[in-house]
Amino acid sequence: MESLRMIENWPVPTAAAAVVRADGTTAGTYGPQEHRFPLASVTKPLAAYAALLAVEEGAVELDEPAGPAGSTVRHLLAHTSGLAFDEDRLMAEPGTRRIYSNAGFEALGDHIAKATDIPFPQYVREAVFEPLGMTATDLPGSPAKDGVSTVADLTRFAAELLAPRLLAPQTLAEATSVVFPGLTGVLPGYGHQKPNDWGLGFEIRDSKEPHWTGATSSPRTFGHFGQSGTFLWVDPDAGAACVALTDRAFGPWAIESWPPLTDAVITELRAEA
Repeated sequence: MESLRMIENWPVPTAAAAVVRADGTTAGTYGPQEHRFPLASVTKPLAAYAALLAVEEGAVELDEPAGPAGSTVRHLLAHTSGLAFDEDRLMAEPGTRRIYSNAGFEALGDHIAKATDIPFPQYVREAVFEPLGMTATDLPGSPAKDGVSTVADLTRFAAELLAPRLLAPQTLAEATSVVFPGLTGVLPGYGHQKPNDWGLGFEIRDSKEPHWTGATSSPRTFGHFGQSGTFLWVDPDAGAACVALTDRAFGPWAIESWPPLTDAVITELRAEA
C-alpha cells in the first residue's frame, strides 16, 4: 500500500507495519515484518483475549469477584476496578471512574492463574499465541505491558479480531462494545475524555478527541496503543486493521504521525473497494 510509505518520514530508528483486510489477507506491509519489538500496552488486548477465552472455557466468569473489594473480572478488563495506574492502591469505588490501570491487568493475570492453576504467560501462549501461529510472540512478565512480538504475528491476531475463530463472535462483539458507558477518565497521552469509553480490554474510538486513530476512523474502531511507540487498531466499518510497531517511545511524534497514516490507509482502502 502506498499509504504505508508515509512511515518513511517518521522520526524512528526502526518501524514496521501492516494492514489486514476483513478476509484476513494482508493489504500491504512496510518494514521488517519479523523484527521483534516490545509492545508495551499493546500487550493488553492479547491478555484480554486470553481472559475472554478463560470465560468461554468456564474457568472464570466476567462478574465473579476479582481484584479489590467490590471489583469483578469485568471491572478489571474495563479499567473500572478503581485501582491506581501502576500500584495496588484503590482510588475509586469499582464502576465509578475509568482509571487506566496496569495494576488492574496484573490483578487480572493473577486471578486467572489461580483459577486455572496455570501461570498467566503460559495460559496466554497456549490459549492465543499457539493456536494463531504467533511463534515469535512472548509474554515474559506483566500482562499489562511486557509483551514482545512482530508485525507478522500481530497481523494474525488482527485477522482473528476481524473474523474470530477462537472466540465466539458474540463474545468479541461484547468485548469491543462500550462497557460501563458514560464514565469519564484520562486517556494516557491524550488527556481527559468525557466519556472515556472502553470495552473489555480494548479501547473504543467512539467520539474521543484528540485521539491516536484518524478523523476517518469509525466510532466503532477499537484497539490499543503502547508507550513503546506501537499500535493496533481494528475498524469494523472499514473492514480493516492496522498494526504499527516502532522502537521509539510514544510522544509528540506519534501524536502527529499516527492519525494521518490511519486516514491515508482508510482512504486508500476505500478507493480500492
